[in-house]
Amino acid sequence: MKLTDIMAGTNVKITDLSTMNDLVRRRLNDFGIMEGSVISLRKLLPFSGPCTIEAKGQWIAIRRKEANCIQVEAV
Repeated sequence: MKLTDIMAGTNVKITDLSTMNDLVRRRLNDFGIMEGSVISLRKLLPFSGPCTIEAKGQWIAIRRKEANCIQVEAV
């Protein structure tokens, strides 16, 4: 399932980032967000707004377009 399909506050494990833009994937990797990482969706703003995720104690906002490219599974 996609990251945007889960409820806010749910912990999930990233399973696939292959459909994401290479530059964005590299930026997320700099924050320690990669396949196998456990993250939590904190906020999903309305009207196709950005998503806020928490990973390793840091909150990061990403575009919904990129969040739709992150495949996750429940922990």
